[in-house]
Amino acid sequence: MTSSAAGADSTKMVTELVRLRQALQDVSLPLDLAGIDAARKTRTELMDQLEDYVIPRMMTIDAPLLAVVGGSTGAGKSTLVNSLVGARVTAPGLLRPTTRSPVLVHNPADAHWFGQDRLLPELARVDHATNDPNALQLVASESVPTGLAILDAPDVDSVEEQNRLLAAQLLAAADLWIFVTSAARYADQVPWEFLKAAAERSTAVAVVLDRTPADAVQTVATHLARMLAARGLKDSPLFIVHEGTVSEEGLVPASSVAEVRAWLDMLADDATARHAVVTQTLDGAVRALTFNVHPIADAAAAQSGALARLRSDAESVYDAALRAIMTATTDGTMMRGEVLARWQEFVGTGELLKSLEDKVGRIRDRMVNAVKGKPQQAERVSVAVESGLELLILEQAEAAAERAEAAWQQTEAGRGLLADAPSDLGRASRALRSKAERAVRDWQQDVVEMIRSEGGGKKATARFLAYGVNGLGVALMVVVFANTAGLTGAEVGIAGGTAVVGQKLLEAVFGDQAVRDLAARARSALEARVGALLAEERARFTGVLDVLAVDAEAGDRLRQAARRVDDVRYSAQRNPLG
Repeated sequence: MTSSAAGADSTKMVTELVRLRQALQDVSLPLDLAGIDAARKTRTELMDQLEDYVIPRMMTIDAPLLAVVGGSTGAGKSTLVNSLVGARVTAPGLLRPTTRSPVLVHNPADAHWFGQDRLLPELARVDHATNDPNALQLVASESVPTGLAILDAPDVDSVEEQNRLLAAQLLAAADLWIFVTSAARYADQVPWEFLKAAAERSTAVAVVLDRTPADAVQTVATHLARMLAARGLKDSPLFIVHEGTVSEEGLVPASSVAEVRAWLDMLADDATARHAVVTQTLDGAVRALTFNVHPIADAAAAQSGALARLRSDAESVYDAALRAIMTATTDGTMMRGEVLARWQEFVGTGELLKSLEDKVGRIRDRMVNAVKGKPQQAERVSVAVESGLELLILEQAEAAAERAEAAWQQTEAGRGLLADAPSDLGRASRALRSKAERAVRDWQQDVVEMIRSEGGGKKATARFLAYGVNGLGVALMVVVFANTAGLTGAEVGIAGGTAVVGQKLLEAVFGDQAVRDLAARARSALEARVGALLAEERARFTGVLDVLAVDAEAGDRLRQAARRVDDVRYSAQRNPLG
């Protein structure tokens, strides 16, 4: 491949990797679903590796080879680094656990490669020893050849979680792992978990068997080599550092580390070999990234599905509450009790109902006389309607809150949200009573205004004056409650008959069609008022979901971003010579 073609591929890859990183960031995993902890951890690790290694390394492919020295507690990492450099540049931890900053040793000529914008950007750069794990100590040394940098990392099995996390982060940012173990620790589980991860993403690895007694070298080295081969690392160099005296400077004799030093010098001197190591690790990291984003995309889809279910559960119970209220306000239920009694007082049921049964054709004139002079009874009907509607709304809202909470309790995600939500979420809001009172009064005013508007040209007529705006308004409210379904026995005749009276009253003034239109408008106005109330109640649940900012399309965008990275990678591999 020509240099211009290679540069174009590199630019494309950087672009797609940046998009992949953004797609990962856009994935939100707030709901507690099965396996979510692992998905969150993986997402964080993938973003860290993109930021700490893959993108910076892709942009600076000619930067020095970064060899990160890692391993178990007490394996001798710092001693090895000091001995390779030939001077004490990093302090071995005499007390465990040791918390200190990682140390990066480089040739002075390569200092510009290790600014905060190029490697591990969240670690502050310092030029002195410190116990701050959020700092990276830079040490310039002429004994380190140009083209190579050595980083001493914390213990991978430290009892301090921050040390373990930092060690994992540093190893993920390495071009080359120099894994240090000992005859006593080489079979420990934690280091092998890291080595397994290295093998899975084709990271270049060298293993140093440190502090090994001469009589154990053959046995331990043979067993360790078999373990490496069994775990996909058979091509990884294995170096032996024999047990020996450590000087006051914290160094072992140069001869003990000569083999390791010679191999590192060779990589530093041979640009082709160095590039091969970087390319192997970088390509493996990219391949692992695109593979591992798919479980994150699955997790994102599961989040979206769970969120949709929780939202549907909340919305459905409040929709059902609205239907129940509107059914109760149109099936005759509201014509029980106080409303029915006050309406009977208003219309004078005895004679009027008898007239309805015997002489339907002459009822209108009789009703004029029955209703005259009773404004106080109209007010009592209005108050009874107000009280009945408020109670109905409060009962249904309370039941809806209980059902929504119960539905959420049935799912792991819902239980997690309820645990962090206000304790009274399963009850109607404290402000609902006053809001319901206001909404019902506003609806009653809507009805009165409908009557006033419809009767604009009839205000001088005897019938309109006889009934009054308020009287006709309560009559319209009763017509809204007119259907007798749900009533039993004598209630059917009483409520149904009195509802007919209300309708006839209105027809006497406005006519049949106008009354039907007025009733439909009044029902719609009531539904709008009640619906707005219940929407506010429902928002107490859906608001908990809204702040989670789960994007239903994030999983698909993540998969697409991973495919684009793979496309660029495959294209470069198919055309190696340009």
